[in-house]
Amino acid sequence: MRLALGIEYDGSSFSGWQIQPDAFTIQGEVERGLSQIAAEPIRVFCAGRTDAGVHATYQIVHFDTEVVRPSGAWVRGLNALVSENISALWATEVAPDFHARYSALRRTYRYFLLNREQRPALLAKKIGWYHRKLDVRPMSLAAATLIGQHDFSAFRSSECQAKSPIRTVEAISVRAFGDVIIFDITANAFLHHMVRNIVGTLVYIGAGKQSVDWMREILKSRDRSIAAPTFSPNGLYLISVNYDPQWKLPDARMLSGCAVDIASFVV
Repeated sequence: MRLALGIEYDGSSFSGWQIQPDAFTIQGEVERGLSQIAAEPIRVFCAGRTDAGVHATYQIVHFDTEVVRPSGAWVRGLNALVSENISALWATEVAPDFHARYSALRRTYRYFLLNREQRPALLAKKIGWYHRKLDVRPMSLAAATLIGQHDFSAFRSSECQAKSPIRTVEAISVRAFGDVIIFDITANAFLHHMVRNIVGTLVYIGAGKQSVDWMREILKSRDRSIAAPTFSPNGLYLISVNYDPQWKLPDARMLSGCAVDIASFVV
């Protein structure tokens, strides 16, 4: 039997999603909790492996087990057993050919950036920060350059294990709400550090360090060394994973507990 599970987490205290030797990871915690519930080893597969410090309001995982439990028992059991920084939202049985990663059509990441002189305190691990005033207009124009199918090698970490750097960005936006700037990026898939590298490059443009055309030059170059440094993970959230309706998974927009709106706490 294959089950899908929706989870949210605060990534601040974790060494990322993926299990690593002698490291506290989200995958490790989720597998530990599910294995206790099932009384057998459980391995989970996720829609997108997030980095250390990155958060999620709608991560999707799947796992296989022969143990039969009510869906609510998986949710309540996992939430009782794992770190308080992880919360299961729902569980449902899916077809045996469903795969959390390979069945996903697109993912959306959101980055919250506090743009003021003073650093954040209450949201220090929940929001990025840049101290000099940023101009959203050139950032939006530069971001539009990335829409479509491209080779994103210039925004790819040297540690990226993806077989191809080709990705399709379906939508990207840069919006300001008072002192908070919100970046939304939707793509079929993402490379390692891709979103944070794009945000860092847009910040350089918004700060007037580079022109709007610089984004196009970087993209065409396929050279990671000429783009801006990787931006902080603190403000990055995986907020949505979309699947074909045939899988009958809950929609992130229908879950009131999954809406992240840090701007309302800051503005």
